[in-house]
Amino acid sequence: MSDIKGRVTGATPDAARTTHVSRTTNETDVAVSLDLDGTGATRISTGIGFLDHMLEAFGRHGSFDLEVSCTGDLEVDGHHTTEDIGIVIGQAFAQALGDRTGITRYGDVALPMDEALMLVAVDVSGRGRLHWDCDIPLQYLGSFDTALAREFLDAFATNSGITLHVRQLAGDNAHHELEAVFKGVARALRTAISLDSRCADAIPSTKGAL
Repeated sequence: MSDIKGRVTGATPDAARTTHVSRTTNETDVAVSLDLDGTGATRISTGIGFLDHMLEAFGRHGSFDLEVSCTGDLEVDGHHTTEDIGIVIGQAFAQALGDRTGITRYGDVALPMDEALMLVAVDVSGRGRLHWDCDIPLQYLGSFDTALAREFLDAFATNSGITLHVRQLAGDNAHHELEAVFKGVARALRTAISLDSRCADAIPSTKGAL
């Protein structure tokens, strides 16, 4: 069951692109509040320390105000929690973006984190899909299974309607690699969802819809 509440009043500088989404299943109870035009303030509690760290970086580098709380079946493992948080954050982005009038639509960044270098490109297209070309060591960072980063981003991309490309250019430390991924996604999204004053009343597509 999902509950979505938000206010999207149009692509003007003073429009509120905010929302609250909650989702409860037999495996997780997730609540997300999002302001796309925030200052990067975050309040994150997932039960998984490394995931908290990544979502704090995601909010800060995207300048999204982001609150995430989750109670999940961590006695099983972190899979349901990580994937379901990706689903709900994706739903929150889709809701807060509304019909996507006035957005820049595209964004990309090559983001370094020490020896790691990640290329991220996004298209706020309405066609949600993850394209992942990374070779990140399979290990645990605290209680976080590194394989779950891809699951999170796949759930996020699918539910947000955002085409997301992530390609590893360099790196051999899993912490650095994943931190570069989350920061890179945030920075690329920050550009893509920004409002373009030259096209404030237009949807950035020749089809007239995204």
